[in-house]
Amino acid sequence: MADKGQRLGLRLIAKAGGLPGLKDKEVRAKVERYLYKGAVTGFKAQTAAGRAFAKKKGAGDPARAATAKPKPLFDLNPSEDQQMIQGVARDLADEVIRPAAAAADAARSVPDEVRSAAADMGLHLVGVPAELEGIAEERSAVTGAIVLEELARGDMGIAAAIMAPAAVATAIAAYGDADQQATYLPEFTSENPPSAALAIQEPQVLFDPFALRTTGRVEGDEIILDGTKAIVPGAETADLFIVSAAIDGQPRLVIVKPGTDGVQVEDDPAMGVRAAKTARLHLEGVRVPRSDLLGSTEDHADAVRRARLAWAAAAVGTSQAVLDHVKEYVKERKAFGEPIGYRQAVAFTVSDIAIELAGLRLVVWKAAARLDRGEDASAEIAQARSLVSRHATWIGSSGVQLLGGHGFVKEFDNERWYRDLRGAGVLEGTLLV
Repeated sequence: MADKGQRLGLRLIAKAGGLPGLKDKEVRAKVERYLYKGAVTGFKAQTAAGRAFAKKKGAGDPARAATAKPKPLFDLNPSEDQQMIQGVARDLADEVIRPAAAAADAARSVPDEVRSAAADMGLHLVGVPAELEGIAEERSAVTGAIVLEELARGDMGIAAAIMAPAAVATAIAAYGDADQQATYLPEFTSENPPSAALAIQEPQVLFDPFALRTTGRVEGDEIILDGTKAIVPGAETADLFIVSAAIDGQPRLVIVKPGTDGVQVEDDPAMGVRAAKTARLHLEGVRVPRSDLLGSTEDHADAVRRARLAWAAAAVGTSQAVLDHVKEYVKERKAFGEPIGYRQAVAFTVSDIAIELAGLRLVVWKAAARLDRGEDASAEIAQARSLVSRHATWIGSSGVQLLGGHGFVKEFDNERWYRDLRGAGVLEGTLLV
């Protein structure tokens, strides 16, 4: 498996090397930084839960990725760096994720080689600054959205599973203090990164992440947590959690280790994103050091917004998969002696899918660009989430409908894409840009 992993990693490097931007020596050096480190080590399976994170003292102030530089002109074209990482994510989706998607959905499990392929490509470090051994020259929500879009085009469930640790690493890099960064991030930048999850969702009707029922109270140097988190990806084997809780009435993020007394995991199968093997995380009198309180109340709000945008980006990718498939299907499928795409109702439906998808992608990129400029993107993120809830769900449903009876069976991917898109507009946490 290690030899196979090395060959795959080197093949991705070769394909990335064919991108136009890679003719520049500086850009090519960044490609090597993104890819070569993982390719030469081969694939490694994830470790079991219970990894030890030794407390370490950070030196000075916490490191933060630089703010993305605004473009002088309005331009929707990805930068050379973004084109490079987009190409890597696209190849990973086409060659590794898509072929494994149906089996992973059925088994509710991501194969080790798929998970390790993503880890070895370094995609979980897109939000970790280079100063902390990550691959981010600057914090870019646009880059994160592009990566999630490409991976979810392969499969949203697998994308959620393999990028869940990225959300935790990004949160610690963006909101953590120097001690937290020194304690936790070295494991994420190692050859064998941990499994981790950002747990915000709760099992409530009309859940509001700013009105949390998971609570915490401060007692001396400890925080005592009580509550339940829902639809937590990979919770059974996770090495680390970041959970949201109302600490003395204020919504905050808290780092929680799975081996702590009072932490229990219960299987929680979902309609979609089944490859992520979601579970419930029960917290009963869980005592964590006060030093594991992550960031501020404002950081919690920022994480909620960025997570919602991340799910919208994933919905763009899965919607693109639907469009790519039905465009070819309606030209190949014949009825009454001609392709069904010649029928006006069918052609108009495919056109409407393309129109709604283009609008959703534009709003997602606009929101991400505003975040990168340090501007308030609350309105755009709300728009993106609304569009996902209405139009991405419709895209998934239309993808099933256009196939008729074939859309209802597992021979085609459309029924899985529909299930995944149903959840993208309501899920909280898990992903982060």
